[in-house]
Amino acid sequence: MKLFKSLFFAFIVLSLLFLAACSDGDDANNSDSNSDNNSNEDVGTTDEKVTIKLGAQNDNTPATQALIDAFNESQDKYVVEWDPLTNDSAQMHDQLLNSLNSGSSEYDVLSLDVVWAGEFAGAGFLEPIDVFMNGAGFSKDQFNAGSMASGNYTGKQYTLPFFPDLGLLYFRSDIVSEEDAAILESGDYTYEDLYAMAEKYTGEEGTKYGFLYQSKQYEGLTVNVTEFTNAYSDVKAGLEMMYKFTTADFSPSDLLNYTEAESHTNFEQGNAIFERNWPYQFGRIKGQEDGVTVSLEQVGIAPLPNGGSVGGWLLGINKNSENIEGAWEFIAFASGEEGQKIMATEGGYLPGFNALLEDEEVVAGNEMLSYEGFKNALANTLARPVSPEYNAVSDTIQVEAHKYLSSGEGLDEAASAIEEAAAAE
Repeated sequence: MKLFKSLFFAFIVLSLLFLAACSDGDDANNSDSNSDNNSNEDVGTTDEKVTIKLGAQNDNTPATQALIDAFNESQDKYVVEWDPLTNDSAQMHDQLLNSLNSGSSEYDVLSLDVVWAGEFAGAGFLEPIDVFMNGAGFSKDQFNAGSMASGNYTGKQYTLPFFPDLGLLYFRSDIVSEEDAAILESGDYTYEDLYAMAEKYTGEEGTKYGFLYQSKQYEGLTVNVTEFTNAYSDVKAGLEMMYKFTTADFSPSDLLNYTEAESHTNFEQGNAIFERNWPYQFGRIKGQEDGVTVSLEQVGIAPLPNGGSVGGWLLGINKNSENIEGAWEFIAFASGEEGQKIMATEGGYLPGFNALLEDEEVVAGNEMLSYEGFKNALANTLARPVSPEYNAVSDTIQVEAHKYLSSGEGLDEAASAIEEAAAAE
C-alpha cells in the first residue's frame, strides 16, 4: 500500500512538472510570435510609402520624369507615380473629365490646360489650395500672374503653375529705332503707340505689313480680344482698336482669316514689322525652319501693350483624392522654386516661379530669358475668362468679335455680349 502511494505521488509530481514545461514553451512561442508580429508592423510603417498618382500629358523631354524622381528622392512618406496621358489636348480633357465625373480617385494630381481650371473648379472636381498655400508660406505674387488668375475661381485658388506660355510681340530690331525698341521692351506703351510705329516703319526693308495677329474665328481670336481689351476691363475700346488695325492700310486684306501659322509665316519671311505670337516662334527662327529668312539678330521681343494672354498648364488636386495632403506636397514641390528649376533646365519650359527669371542656370538654358523684353512680358500676363462654361464663353467672344471686325457695325451689341459672357461664373 505504501509503495502504491509513493508511486502515485511521484506520478503527480512528474505530471505537474511536465505541464509547467509545456506552459513555459507556449509562453516562449507566444512571445516569439508577438515579437515577429511587432517586427512586421514596424517594417510596414517605416518602409511603405503612400502612392500619389499624377495624371499629366506625355513629355518628350526628360523634365517631368526628372521632377518626379527628385520629389521621390526627397520623400520618406510619399512616392509619385506618373500615368502619361495623351498629348492631344481635347482627348486628354475628355479622359480626365470622364474619370472625374465618375467620382474616381485614380488621379490625385491633375495637369490642366489653363482654360480648364474654371470648368473643373466650377464642377466641384478640384480641391481649393488657399489654406495649403498659407501653410507653405506661398504668396500669389511669387508665381506667374496670368497662371494664377487662370486657376482662381470665385475668389478661391485651385491651381499653381506647371509651365506657362504667353503672348509676345515680335518686332524687326534691325528696322525699329533703338529708342522705339527700348519703349517696346519696357512694355510702357499702348496699342495706339504700336499703330503709330506700324505706320512709321511699314515699307522699310521690303516689308508689306505693319502688325499681324490672329483674327480668324477660333480660340486665337479669344486670346487676342483678351489682350486688346486688357482682360475685358474695356471691351468697347479694345474692339475699336482691333477694327482700326484690321482696316489699316498696312494690314493684309485677309487678316480676319489669320491664325498663328499665317502670322508666323509672313513675319519669318520678312513681310511684317510687328507680329503677335507665342514663344514657339523663337525656336523656329533660331532653328531656321523651312521658309524662314529673318534671323535672331534681326528680331526683338517685347511685352504686348496690356500684357500677353497666358497659355500653358496648371496643377490641381482631385477633390476625390484619398491622399490630398500628399497631392499638395507634390504640387508645392513641382510649382515651387526647386521643381520649376528642374522643368526649366531639363526641358526648356518657362518657369512659373518668378524668382527663377533671374536664375543663372535657368537663363543659360533658355536663351529667351536673356531678352529683357521677354522677362518683362513674363511679369505681365493676362488670363482668359475663368468660367465653368469656358467653351460657350469663348464661342460667344469669337462670334461677336469677328462679326463686328468683319463689318464695323454693331459695336455696342458686340461689346455688351462679350462683357456678359466674360463675366459669367
